[in-house]
Amino acid sequence: MTIPNKHYVKRTQRDYTLGFKLQVVDAIEKGDMTYKQAQSIYGIQGRSTVLTWLRKHGKLDWTTSSRKNTMPKSPRANETPAQKIKRLEQELEDERLRCLLLNRVVDILDAEHGMSLRKKYIAKGARSLQKERKVSLSKACSLLDISRQCVYQREKREATRQAELAPVRGMVLELRRFMPRLGTRKLYFLLKPKLIAKGIKLGRDALFNYLREERLLVKPKRSYTKTTNSRHWMKKHPNLLKEVVPSKPEEVLVSDITYVQSSEGVHYLSLVTDAFSRKIMGYEVSNEMKASDVVKALDMTLKTRCYRHATIHHSDRGLQYCSSLYQEKLKKHGIIPSMTDGYDCYQNALAERVNGILKQEFLLTQCKGLNELKTLVEESIYTYNEMRPHLSLGMDTPNKMHEKSQQLALLAY
Repeated sequence: MTIPNKHYVKRTQRDYTLGFKLQVVDAIEKGDMTYKQAQSIYGIQGRSTVLTWLRKHGKLDWTTSSRKNTMPKSPRANETPAQKIKRLEQELEDERLRCLLLNRVVDILDAEHGMSLRKKYIAKGARSLQKERKVSLSKACSLLDISRQCVYQREKREATRQAELAPVRGMVLELRRFMPRLGTRKLYFLLKPKLIAKGIKLGRDALFNYLREERLLVKPKRSYTKTTNSRHWMKKHPNLLKEVVPSKPEEVLVSDITYVQSSEGVHYLSLVTDAFSRKIMGYEVSNEMKASDVVKALDMTLKTRCYRHATIHHSDRGLQYCSSLYQEKLKKHGIIPSMTDGYDCYQNALAERVNGILKQEFLLTQCKGLNELKTLVEESIYTYNEMRPHLSLGMDTPNKMHEKSQQLALLAY
């Protein structure tokens, strides 16, 4: 059943972020889907839009396409009539036992778990059997021990539900254009006001099932690489966060370095994050982990600060953070340094978590070079700060939490 879209909005190439384009290109080149399936799944407009992305950002040659159709080989060539009869008798017996076993399993599931499989799924199988093998619906229902009325009622309910949920796909794809790997709980939080406004009844668990059926669930990714060298002669500072819990923005800043890859090789992303609001205050993408590169992220943070109270800067014991260049910059602006005790990632867990969010939800595919990577990082951090809700912030965005605290401070003053 096709539902006409009354709110059709024409999009251009600029309406799709670089991160979204790279994700689609990567999925197609891995063989997860064809470019036509990608256009259908993500609702991408234009016949050649995805092909344009493949030719611009893909690693394969998409200037020409060729497909080879292979014909299946004919089975059991040189089979005598007696052998054929014996084989068919054995297949018939195996099929009888298989049907008996499947029916017994269905009865057990219905009895023990109340799943109503016969009404919910076997009715669908009867209709499928009618279409594929050209068996009448009456005969199919008789074989499956269900009534035709059951099939008609199920189809009517399914068509009504599909019509009700038709706008949900567009809502999901609109958010996924900016946050392609946003978790379902956060996705449901952002969708809930829109669902209520349209009168659509859809709970969080039902949204999981809907995304699974529409092939829109995201799969978790895990990766880990060590980028810290804490064995050096430079001065190290004690861990002040053992006794300090941030209660306002810019009271504690956490920093870390993570690696990101492009077709040109490995690059490094330096981040400075506010521990209270989870807002990324400064960042820098570079080809090396020099202190002069890492300090640029701190410079960006100092330019965007909104408060002037005492601040602690927490990091690991890497060479870059212990360098005189970095420490002099902190001292000049009255920021107190704090470091982990040795190489313990759990003592800088918040910074590690922000690294993970960016790499697992935004920086998903390899860019062609450093310039393209910088554009992707800029887009990703903007979306993270402005659009992505956090469970730890009561589903507020980092920037909203940062500004909310600033407004409360002004009112108190």
